[in-house]
Amino acid sequence: MKKLTQENIIDILYGCTVLGTGGGGNLEDGIAVMEQDFKEGKELYLASLDELPDEAYIATPYCCGAPAALDAEEDEKYKELPHIGYPASILAFRSLEEYFGEKFFAVSSTELGGANTAEALHTACQLGIPLMDGDPAGRSVPELQHSSYFVKNKPINPMTVATEYGDVVILKDVVDDFRAEEIARSIACVSGAMVGVADHPMKGKDYKESIIPNAISYAMKIGEELRKARESGKDGEGVAGAIADAVEGKVLFKGSVEKTPWEQTGGFNIGEIYLTGTDTYAGEKYKIWFKNENIIAYRNDQIDVTAPDLICMIGADGIPVTSPNFQKGMEINVLVLPSPDIWKTKEGLECFGPRHFGFDVDYIPFNEKK
Repeated sequence: MKKLTQENIIDILYGCTVLGTGGGGNLEDGIAVMEQDFKEGKELYLASLDELPDEAYIATPYCCGAPAALDAEEDEKYKELPHIGYPASILAFRSLEEYFGEKFFAVSSTELGGANTAEALHTACQLGIPLMDGDPAGRSVPELQHSSYFVKNKPINPMTVATEYGDVVILKDVVDDFRAEEIARSIACVSGAMVGVADHPMKGKDYKESIIPNAISYAMKIGEELRKARESGKDGEGVAGAIADAVEGKVLFKGSVEKTPWEQTGGFNIGEIYLTGTDTYAGEKYKIWFKNENIIAYRNDQIDVTAPDLICMIGADGIPVTSPNFQKGMEINVLVLPSPDIWKTKEGLECFGPRHFGFDVDYIPFNEKK
């Protein structure tokens, strides 16, 4: 197993924020989560798939919901409830271990994002177990069924949903991943818009069959490229170019934010980002539609790229930008990174292609367009 340094961990979180395509939570929140582990001197090990015993159990902890500004009445109601004082994802993971009656071997991330991947890292640190070098999304995704587990028919249940107030719900059985999504987000909607979840408990042999391998190492590589580019004095455009060059991506656009209409509905942040081109892109327009994550992009009102390719955003300072944290006039450098192979399959596209989100268009990989 590879012992991760503090620099490795921060690189992973930066890389995950890039791969988060606007979602996966804020980078600052992820780093703040890990600060406790750094101060306590916790160690974190990254385990490769061949180090995972076939009969050992593993599960996936994360947060589910959409951050929201509470009104005064809601804020007061939640303040009056008891608080557990640690992430609800850890409570969910421990509760799942208790349900199974055994200690799990390792933790898996549920997606690659600045805050949600940190939940997995923090859980691993606090429980003294390794983090697997795999991920069931290879990016951030808006819905629970957007997962290689789903594509590979691995059951999401039994699963636990926990709140920061100490509530724990164990779903022994659930109709399917879509129903699990509805239930978890419904609990989030009456729990300050966020809950901790631990799901897909499975043996190592099943995990190896259903995961995107080396996903954490991939995120760390992107984070390293970002850090080195910034250390060498490159601006946001230079950082975007360095990342694209390192992993066979492509810089798509550079522009300033014109407007960003969005709303929170059903536990999702849904909206659009309108950009006005600058420098070599002067005179052009760009638009990105997001559902927590960036899903489809238009250049001058024509479709440019779509999910499952990764539409990523880097600010003028070389830091990845997450939705809906935009201000008018903010510089955005847009780049696209290749989708993990599993999302390009027939089953993957049915689950996570543009038509799933209501867009009547075929997916064409960005690097196959003429």
